[in-house]
Amino acid sequence: MTTTSGLHVEYLVSRFPRTSETFIVRELDALARRPGTEVGVRSLFSSPDTKVHDIAKPWVPKLKRPSQAQAFRGFLWALGTHPVALVRVLVLVVAGHLRNPGLLARALVTVLLACAHAKDLRDRSGNTRIHAHYATYPALAAWVCKQLIGIPYSFTAHAHDLYVDRSMLATKVDEADLVVTISQFNRKLIAESCPNTDTAVDVIHCGIDTSRYDFRPRAAAASGTIRVLTVASLQEYKGHSVLLRALALGGPVMDRIELELIGGGELLDELTALAAELGLADRVNFRGSCTEDEVRAALAGCDLFVLPSIVASDGQMEGLPVALMEALACGAPTVSTRLSGIPELVIDGVTGFLAEPGDPVGLRDAMTSAVTAAGAEQRSGAGRKLVEDEFELSKCVDELGEKLDRLATA
Repeated sequence: MTTTSGLHVEYLVSRFPRTSETFIVRELDALARRPGTEVGVRSLFSSPDTKVHDIAKPWVPKLKRPSQAQAFRGFLWALGTHPVALVRVLVLVVAGHLRNPGLLARALVTVLLACAHAKDLRDRSGNTRIHAHYATYPALAAWVCKQLIGIPYSFTAHAHDLYVDRSMLATKVDEADLVVTISQFNRKLIAESCPNTDTAVDVIHCGIDTSRYDFRPRAAAASGTIRVLTVASLQEYKGHSVLLRALALGGPVMDRIELELIGGGELLDELTALAAELGLADRVNFRGSCTEDEVRAALAGCDLFVLPSIVASDGQMEGLPVALMEALACGAPTVSTRLSGIPELVIDGVTGFLAEPGDPVGLRDAMTSAVTAAGAEQRSGAGRKLVEDEFELSKCVDELGEKLDRLATA
C-alpha cells in the first residue's frame, strides 16, 4: 500500500491477532481514526489463538504475513538487489545472537520474513514508516527493512522483549527514529542498556478507552462471599500459584473468597491440580479465555481484583498490565505486586495495595488490607482519576501520532 500525502504507518508485530494483545488493536484503531493517517498491519508468524476478539476482526483481512514462498523470494530479491546490505544484516544478526542458538535460528527466520516485507514496501511513496511492537523480532524485522530499503522505523518496548532477551537492543535503538516504552521502569532499563544512544526514548502508555468501563467505587461487604477476580493468561510470570497459596493460608478474609480466573494458557492443568491439592477446588473457577464484554462484566461484578505478578524462572515478568488499568477504571479494589512498572499504576495505599512478588503471606496481607482498610471508595476514585489522566487511550495515541507526524515532517 502506498500513499502520496499524510502519514502512513505500517504496524509490525510478531503474531496477529493475539487475544492477550488487544492493546495493540486498540492503538491501531485509534491511530487510524486520526485525520491524515493511514495504518496497515503486518506480522511475522501465524497466531496460535483460535479465538479472535471482535475488535480485531476488521483488521484480519488487512493483515500482511509472508508465506514461506514469499519469504524465500524476498531473500532472493534482497540478495540480487541489495547484496552488501543483506550480508551486513546477516553478519550483525549472527554476531548479535551467537550466545543463544535457539534465538539465532528464530532471528534468521525473521530476516527472511523481513526481506519479504521490505520487497513489498520497496515502492512506497510519501511519509511511510514502520512502527513495531516489541523490541525483539518485530523491531529486528523493522531494522532489516531499513537496512534494505531505507524505510524509517520506530518501536514500542513492553516487557519480555526487555527483561528476557536484549539481543541487538543497542543496534535497534540507535537506528530507530523513536523508541517508545510503557513505563519509567523500562525507560531506565533501556538507558542503562544503551548508554551511548542519541535516539529519543519516550514513555507512552498503552492505554484504554475509559468510557467503556463503568465506574463503581466499592468495598467488600463485612460478611458473606468476597468475589475475587484475576484476568491473566495462565503463565508462570502471572503468579497464579502464589495467589492460590495465599488463599490456602486462610484467615477471616481469605476464607470468604471465591476466586474467578479469566485467561487460558499452558498452566491450566498444573494450576487446576494445585487448587485441588490445596483444598480450593470448590472455590476457584477457571473460566478460560473470555471476550472483552465478558471481562468488563466480570470486572463490574467483582469485589476485589488481584494480579499477583512474579518474575518467572526464565526472567519473564510484567511490563505495565492493561488488566490493572481496566480494574482501576471500573473502581474495583486492586492488589498487585512491586514489580517493574506496576507501582506506577497501583500506588500502594493510594490506588490499591502491593505485595512483594512471590510472597503468599504478603499477598494475603495486601488482599486483607484491600478488604478491611478504611477509604476504599477514595482509593477507587484515585485509581479512576490516575487512569483517566495518564492511561486514556485517546491521549496516549495522540501523543504517539504527534511524534510520528513530527518525524515525518522533519
